[in-house]
Amino acid sequence: MKTIGEAIFAKDGQGRPINRIGTLFLRTPGLVTRRGVHAMQRLAWIDALNEERAAAGAKPLSEVEEMAEIESSVDLIFSDTEVLIRPDPERMDLAFRADDELQKLVSKRSIRFLNTHSVKVRNALRDRGENWRMARRPISQDDMAKLIENSRVALSGDPIYFYNSVTGTRYVTAEGASMLLTLEPERLRAQIKEAQSMMTRRNRMGHVELDIFPVSTPPDIKRRFLGMDINLLSDPELVEKVRTLDADWRMSMPPELRDESTDNFHWRNEMCRTLTQRPNSTDASEEELIQGISPEFYRQIEWLPGARVENGEVIFDPLWEEFDRTHDPEIAKLCDQRARNILFNIMRSFGEIEYVNIGRIVFSLSRHPIEGSRRGNVYILQYREKGSGREDVDIIRFQKWGIAEHLDEGKDLLRAVFEANDYSDYILDRRLMCRQLGMHLPTHLQFGHFTEPYMGQNQYRGSTIRTAFFARAYIHGTASDKIHESKFRNPAFAAKFAALMGEAAAVDMIVGRLSTETGETLFDSNCEVIALDKDGLPETLTVTNHGGSFVNYLQPFEEFVAPYANVVRSRARYVQDFKSFANTYIDAFRKSLESVREKYRQHRHAFDYLFVNRPFDVSGSGAYRWAKTLERLDSCDPDAVVGKLSWEIFKEL
Repeated sequence: MKTIGEAIFAKDGQGRPINRIGTLFLRTPGLVTRRGVHAMQRLAWIDALNEERAAAGAKPLSEVEEMAEIESSVDLIFSDTEVLIRPDPERMDLAFRADDELQKLVSKRSIRFLNTHSVKVRNALRDRGENWRMARRPISQDDMAKLIENSRVALSGDPIYFYNSVTGTRYVTAEGASMLLTLEPERLRAQIKEAQSMMTRRNRMGHVELDIFPVSTPPDIKRRFLGMDINLLSDPELVEKVRTLDADWRMSMPPELRDESTDNFHWRNEMCRTLTQRPNSTDASEEELIQGISPEFYRQIEWLPGARVENGEVIFDPLWEEFDRTHDPEIAKLCDQRARNILFNIMRSFGEIEYVNIGRIVFSLSRHPIEGSRRGNVYILQYREKGSGREDVDIIRFQKWGIAEHLDEGKDLLRAVFEANDYSDYILDRRLMCRQLGMHLPTHLQFGHFTEPYMGQNQYRGSTIRTAFFARAYIHGTASDKIHESKFRNPAFAAKFAALMGEAAAVDMIVGRLSTETGETLFDSNCEVIALDKDGLPETLTVTNHGGSFVNYLQPFEEFVAPYANVVRSRARYVQDFKSFANTYIDAFRKSLESVREKYRQHRHAFDYLFVNRPFDVSGSGAYRWAKTLERLDSCDPDAVVGKLSWEIFKEL
């Protein structure tokens, strides 16, 4: 390829990049990196071509030929480590041709696309299985909280600002403004004067020195703040002005952003997004990549190279070929062998796939993840089948105890295979048990497996083993523990929520669902997903993961019903009528418990013989746990159980 200018990423004697922009030409392949604007680079390219033609005795390019050269060019921007393609959303074919040419010069992982705010750009990348080129790196909940806290800065006054270290912009929140009201009059005036000055100035990078958070705040709030003439207002008048502005500011914000705390994941996500935004952004948000996905997935998906289909041919992302060729450790972080096996599995199992993107959930979505718990065992799959007219999203979980895990325990291969197979059956059997007892689970669960090398320390290291996984459709809605407190101030919302949760809580108790790591109740901890109706009220509740069910199958209900009171008690300060809220929950709990017990008694034979073909072992086989669960259900006293629940809810209130 003919190049005019220095190589991409070339640096001067002081180690500074020589080139910041470039233009790639595709009609006559070439690259111009000479300093100047893109228009000047295009003129330089035409001049260079005409000089070559003159030297060869040919005529200069005609106006039509010159225009063809220019129309087949693509703008590039260079950062210290990346080449950014600025695509025309109407000519993504040119952008992808430029991408292919650039991959001959730099690694694909260093090439990104601008204009991802455009739906056409995002869809074009998605259709190539390249979500990974738009998404930002995941960050844990703890690290997000630390990032926000560490961004607090002051100017000459108090640390009421949050600082974006890339753009240099500071942000003031409504809570920061209200903190001013605690200051002495002189300090209050000085702080306001400082903020007003900073809002009208720009830093050396051209970004405003101080702005209002969230950035979607109506412009009138900022105008009113700037319009305060502190020299004409008395101390009481100034305080009243600030207090009124603060109240209006808060009311202008979405309710879920009014609680300025990193425990509020809506506010945390938005602040993190604001503090990490950067110029020439190549990023797309999770909700832009998957329509309707819950905010709890913000910065939690690490998208990986996917695959696409062209003319019936499966084309895995070329980054895999680059990894096979170079074994670059940085590329290895993206080239996840399990992800590739999942892709391979879906491509050979489905009829015709148009595209498929895959990502892994790096961190637990639970508010209180278990220390030391396994990570990287959950994947998200986005794909579309030809002619379906819709996009499908699946959640994939790997079997917790598979062949590899049993081999790691030192067991021989045959025993590891048998025990892994038994555990697969146990997981599926528990799903049937839960459904039989009324738990609302996703309607379909697919069981699959693929082969991969065992890389543990057992003597079988290097052997090929089967790895099992379970796939279900993504359930749209919000996990019960992630629903913002503002929703509960609506009595209709609170009542619907209490009824759904009370019904589900009784079933959760019946199946004895506990954490195997901590022994704690798992209910209301990320797995109960609530979907809203057209009026924004809770309509359905789906338990997305039945893990931990039948761990507790011997203890009487009265002895472990207490934690279910926390569903109500933890939301007491948000609801208008706590007694009504609690009683709705208790009534639904009672009806659910009595209904399941009556259902069992009416169809006792069907329940008792459901797992008659499974091994019955008093040491804890699935069939034995099922029998003891039914025995406990049949002998329970609903009045005693509900009475204990009610006492736990209302005690000390």
